[in-house]
Amino acid sequence: MATLFVSHRACIEHDPGHGHPEQPDRLRVIQRVLEAEEFMFLHREEARRADIDLIKRVHDPVYVDRIFAKIPEKGEISLDGDTYVSPASGEAALRAVGGSCVAVDAVMQGHERNAFVGVRPPGHHAEYERAMGFCLFNNAAVAARYARETYGIKRVAVMDFDVHHGNGTQDLFYHDPDLFYCSTHQWPLYPGTGDPMDRGCANNILNVGLTAGAGTAEIQKAFHDYVVPGLIDFAPELLIVSAGFDAHRNDPLAGLALVESDFTWMTEQLLAVAGQCCENRLVSILEGGYDLPSLASSVLAHVRALMTG
Repeated sequence: MATLFVSHRACIEHDPGHGHPEQPDRLRVIQRVLEAEEFMFLHREEARRADIDLIKRVHDPVYVDRIFAKIPEKGEISLDGDTYVSPASGEAALRAVGGSCVAVDAVMQGHERNAFVGVRPPGHHAEYERAMGFCLFNNAAVAARYARETYGIKRVAVMDFDVHHGNGTQDLFYHDPDLFYCSTHQWPLYPGTGDPMDRGCANNILNVGLTAGAGTAEIQKAFHDYVVPGLIDFAPELLIVSAGFDAHRNDPLAGLALVESDFTWMTEQLLAVAGQCCENRLVSILEGGYDLPSLASSVLAHVRALMTG
């Protein structure tokens, strides 16, 4: 078993418009850095198109139909102040969800130890019936639903180290005691959610807020004191990672101070949890990261750790 990289060219064609931080070049730089010789043994697979009915079992069906109805024939259309769709956005969103399910298949069937899904648009801000924060559908939440339906597992955890709180994943997991959402994020910050007092219906939500300027010492304390114990106590059968790299100190959209070695360390900690709890089954899905050089180097560190962990 090894590590699988899942992506698709359609995810590059989703274009929110000139100057938008969630730009197609995000995926181009990731694909480029993973062409280095050290990744020659990284397994690769294209993302398939997701089943729309699966998405509708996670999101409001009326909302799903409304998103596809808004896809323009040319140009960009705004869904809110941050979130746009272009002619290729529908296909990209289907591939983003479908790629996450490809990764679930690979690890649940034992073909791969873990997987990194390099797709866009991202997903963790997408709520039951609302697009926001660059996100259309919640890739991680749909992947969790797919894993439970397809493989008969019960308990799935999502650990989100994006600098922004994944309000959408929290929204979708809040009332299901067999789904666990854990987030480290700058707080307060967009989208204004992520209060540590939010605990879910069965203590299945774990929010760890970090103040602006927090770096290595603070993220390691958060993992040691909260993240790792919380995940182990929940004992998931599959661990999904919402892998946002915008907590990097160079990212323009927030104020944490992580560096590449922090992403390596966090990945190693999560691999250890997966080894202890769920037979090493870990699926990592790209979320944020908007400084292109830092995004590329951080993904390199993350995937290198997945391959060697």
